[in-house]
Amino acid sequence: MQPESGIDISVVVPLYNERESLPELAEWIRNVMTANRFSYELIFVDDGSRDGSWETVRQLAAADEAVRGISFRRNYGKSAALYCGFEAARGEVVITMDADLQDSPDEIPALYRMVHDEGYDLVSGWKKERHDPIGKRWPSKLFNATARLMSGIRLHDFNCGLKAYRAKVVKSIEVYGEMHRYIPILAKNAGFDRIGEKVVYHRARKYGHSKFGWERAVKGYLDLITVMFLSRFGRSPMYFFGSLGTLMFLFGAVAVVIIIAQKLNRQAAGVAFRPVTDQPLFFLCLLAVGLGVLLFLAGFLGELINRNATDRNRYLIDERIGGQTAGNGMKNQ
Repeated sequence: MQPESGIDISVVVPLYNERESLPELAEWIRNVMTANRFSYELIFVDDGSRDGSWETVRQLAAADEAVRGISFRRNYGKSAALYCGFEAARGEVVITMDADLQDSPDEIPALYRMVHDEGYDLVSGWKKERHDPIGKRWPSKLFNATARLMSGIRLHDFNCGLKAYRAKVVKSIEVYGEMHRYIPILAKNAGFDRIGEKVVYHRARKYGHSKFGWERAVKGYLDLITVMFLSRFGRSPMYFFGSLGTLMFLFGAVAVVIIIAQKLNRQAAGVAFRPVTDQPLFFLCLLAVGLGVLLFLAGFLGELINRNATDRNRYLIDERIGGQTAGNGMKNQ
């Protein structure tokens, strides 16, 4: 079925200082689309490049009406580039890939069929054989193992840039920070749980150098914790803070009562006893009581913020049936 826009595939390519690879990538994508008779658009999102990448995008767009471009005034990160690319995409299926020619456009037809014909909401590439330095491969393996364990999604490569999405998916999720690593988790949380995987070919980098840094590894783990927390407690923070606060308050209060009771019992029996205020455990228990109260207050504040949030009643509706016209309640005679 042809989409309303008349576009089968939107290819979103975030880029940062990839001027040399852009003409080759655009030509490769055009050849694949022409050979498979796909209607398409190619959206380059320039994330504040300083090497003339945007001028190259301008030239490509002038030569080919299928090429579109978005340029940021400064570098915001890959998640911001994908967010704007998703917002601009008009195709029935959205394909994302990196601009460094390590992702092969030859994979596009198979990815499209998995979404369009086989009913997947999202298909993630799996670079089974990677041509990256070991300093990039091992942190990636650790990330993926942790993400699988915490999310329950059986993917080998969450951060693979080559992915295919049903249009509804990219219009329903919000990507920010370093959240592009965990788009499958965001999609699952939004109700799109038909997530598949395809082994894809990973080419060695032809131009430039990798932008991977250890600061991204730290940010990635923090974002994973954020995603998992928000998916479970984002709409009801009191469930988390209230439960933890209750446990700490009860632990501290019960321990204080026990310490005081022991002191009174020894005093009544005429046995030597240690003053309560000389016991470090007593002050730790008071601290636990105080923290419990603070966690409760944090939960209340979270609920108050949620109550005033503009998207508190934002729900993703997949389909509506009926309700176009009102019936008159009378049967035809």
